[in-house]
Amino acid sequence: MTLIRIPQAWEISENQITPPRLYYNRRRFIKTLIGAGIGASVLPLAGCQAGTAVGKSASQTALEASLDLPPIDVAQNPKFAKVNRPITTEEIAGQYNNFYEYGGNKKIWLDAQKLPTENWQVEVTGLVKNPRTYDIDDLKQQFPLEERIYRFRCVEAWSMVLPWIGFPMKALIEAVEPTAKAKFVSFTSFYDPEITTGPTFHLGSLPWPYTEGLRIEEMANDLAFFAVGIYGHDLPKQHGAPLRMVTPWKYGFKGAKSIVKIEFMATQPATYWNTLDPNEYKFEANVEPDVPHPRWSQATEKFISTGPGLSWEIKETLPYNGYGEYVASLYA
Repeated sequence: MTLIRIPQAWEISENQITPPRLYYNRRRFIKTLIGAGIGASVLPLAGCQAGTAVGKSASQTALEASLDLPPIDVAQNPKFAKVNRPITTEEIAGQYNNFYEYGGNKKIWLDAQKLPTENWQVEVTGLVKNPRTYDIDDLKQQFPLEERIYRFRCVEAWSMVLPWIGFPMKALIEAVEPTAKAKFVSFTSFYDPEITTGPTFHLGSLPWPYTEGLRIEEMANDLAFFAVGIYGHDLPKQHGAPLRMVTPWKYGFKGAKSIVKIEFMATQPATYWNTLDPNEYKFEANVEPDVPHPRWSQATEKFISTGPGLSWEIKETLPYNGYGEYVASLYA
């Protein structure tokens, strides 16, 4: 008997996925653009200025330097390798970021280079049998790393597809052994008021440091991931180096960056955006296309493409960002 597998809504065939050799080698990508007559400069996403055909601006040189990081050679997890869109180009993903610790616009990648990542440590504490403080190298060595290609959906109704490198969160759960009282997990980001100055336009007090949280069942889900790399190398600072959360069925603000502390708790922790405005930013923050944001619809999204002029492609938003088969049971 021949078994016919019906692909999920978010899957496509492997020959439609951007080959790793293309998105890993940024210099080869730029040469490809030049050969196609598009030009060497990446066009700004937030403006209408045209890039020049020859030469590099200081900004472009700085961007390339921020992405020129040690390679991580890992195998791709085939279970998480298929999405229905091309992988977003590294240069675009590397200069269009939300990172509120460094400002409120999308071009905070340069300010984020102030982040000190040397001798990074992550404290795992709270209701666990094996509390421990990990060096970032400890995490990379203790937990086998893999690549996963995930959709990324921002609450602002734009999206990307990104090739993360890291390890499943449940591996850390198994290592530290939470007690029966642990029901939630809090994730705290690096904060130094001299470095992470936040947005200059915000006049009120802000609930620093940036914190996020999950129910422990969410953290134990197969999708939940800690990223230490992206595009075949270490995680750049603008992406939340050296350790960030990746929960692809939730809006992007749930992915705390530059994590320094993970605490297992009995009660739901306060989180940054939910503290600022609980009406607009829910604690769960699952991608729900039929539940509009108070100020815009979530039924569609602007997928950041690599076409002429870096135009947006309007796409239908899927429940749980297309990952319902993995997580819907958590919210039944």
